[in-house]
Amino acid sequence: MIHYLVLLGVAVNFYGTAVYIRDIIRGQTKPNLVSWVLWAVAPLIASAAAFSSGIRWAVLPTFSVGFGPVLVILTVLLKRNGVWRPTKFDYVCGGSSVIALILWIITKQPYIAIAFSVIGDGLAALPTLKKAWQFPATESGITYVAALFNMLTTIAALQIYNFSELAFPIYNVAINIAISFAIYRRRLFAISNT
Repeated sequence: MIHYLVLLGVAVNFYGTAVYIRDIIRGQTKPNLVSWVLWAVAPLIASAAAFSSGIRWAVLPTFSVGFGPVLVILTVLLKRNGVWRPTKFDYVCGGSSVIALILWIITKQPYIAIAFSVIGDGLAALPTLKKAWQFPATESGITYVAALFNMLTTIAALQIYNFSELAFPIYNVAINIAISFAIYRRRLFAISNT
């Protein structure tokens, strides 16, 4: 049963990625490459490490969270006009994220490494969160809702509830709620005011 829950979350996540790619091709979505490149790197490194240590099904949601951004990056490179122009803020967040990811890789303490991976991903997310808040029409909200669903199914499928298992999924739930809210808030409040 747990395998099916994991597969459902991954399938929904890939659907969200497909919508994002479609919207890039249509010119409706302009991804911030600082975020998307870093969102690809950390989960793929974590997936490779987990897979090499013998983890199989449990690594699938993390892999999908990293592979989706690879597809987005490839689409942007092929499309050549779907990129949000980075600002100094984006570069500071990106550089700080890279430092946190390097510390994550070289740290020998598992809890500290996990904390650095969450910090690195969070710093990578800030440029997209800021862009979604200021220019919500440049983002595809369903992508973040799908990623949120993927992480909720990941949490539901866990058999052990500890910091190592919960830190990244809980962070991911929080950041996807934040980005989704940034994208949809005007629509939500417009509906509530009518």
